[in-house]
Amino acid sequence: MKVLYAIQGTGNGHLSRARDLIPALLDRGVALDLLVSGTQADLSLPYPVRYRFKGMSFIFGKQGGVDFWQTYRKANSFRVREEVRTLPVREYDLVLNDFEPVSAWACKLKNIPCIGVSHQAAVLSPAAPQPDRKDPVGLFVLRNYAPVSHQYGFHFQAYEEGMFTPIIGKGIREARISEGWHYTVYLPAYSDARIVSVLSQVPGVQWEVFSKHNASPFRHGNVQVRPIEHDAFLESIAGCRGVLCAAGFETPSETLFLGKKLCVVPMKNQYEQQCNAVALSQMGVPVLDGLSADTLPALQEWVGQEKALQVPYPDIAGVVVDRVLEAHAPVFV
Repeated sequence: MKVLYAIQGTGNGHLSRARDLIPALLDRGVALDLLVSGTQADLSLPYPVRYRFKGMSFIFGKQGGVDFWQTYRKANSFRVREEVRTLPVREYDLVLNDFEPVSAWACKLKNIPCIGVSHQAAVLSPAAPQPDRKDPVGLFVLRNYAPVSHQYGFHFQAYEEGMFTPIIGKGIREARISEGWHYTVYLPAYSDARIVSVLSQVPGVQWEVFSKHNASPFRHGNVQVRPIEHDAFLESIAGCRGVLCAAGFETPSETLFLGKKLCVVPMKNQYEQQCNAVALSQMGVPVLDGLSADTLPALQEWVGQEKALQVPYPDIAGVVVDRVLEAHAPVFV
């Protein structure tokens, strides 16, 4: 059986999930081709990738949200149309899609089933938490950016039957957990200058910031800034007192699994993260409206807290793959 697994390459969460789903697929004997589209990921796949596209990427800004001008400037509708037109999706018995637009639209235009396996699928569920203030544009993007014919969603909790809890990677599951004195920080939509300016005002705390904007490490007072590197980040998060991060999906999930204190700052103009923030808040996780002098008191209050939430997420990568294959490739199974 020949399978195309298409993965969104903006951010690290989709690729992180793929690192566990890929071996589960290979263990079941499928002939697997990988497609990655998008930019701004810091994580690579330890598997050969057959198709690499620029796709349609959202560009992180430095003021706490998506930079729509840079996103628009780097978009190339003609190139995307060519990527969609030339992708040979008819060659595959099954197309799996983690919020990846090129393969999704190629399948839609050629009337081929496309199976979504993503966090976005769960966010769109009526059973999942959503903010009181709706975002019609954000909802439109989530629903139409990478349309699929069937979908399997992942969320912080299984809010309905058929929804899965997060896939926690092997590296996190096998990490040596300790509690040091530093706090791990990953806020890719903020500039290093903004992060340092705010965090340096919290005395008695060592901050270890992982940056998308600086390739060279530096220290300013109690704030250490270092470039993103997978193993270094894993070591930092496993040995920290707490994690301050955006309201994405993978890093908060990993933090909850490790039993570390968690505080999130949802990106502006990013409806998915607003939804995640509501879900995490309902679980007892502090949510900051932004990173500024106005949110310093809430940040300092979180630092002073001792209580952390731990969620023992089960290892479900094989369960997910079996569910998908049984439903969409029963002859193969």
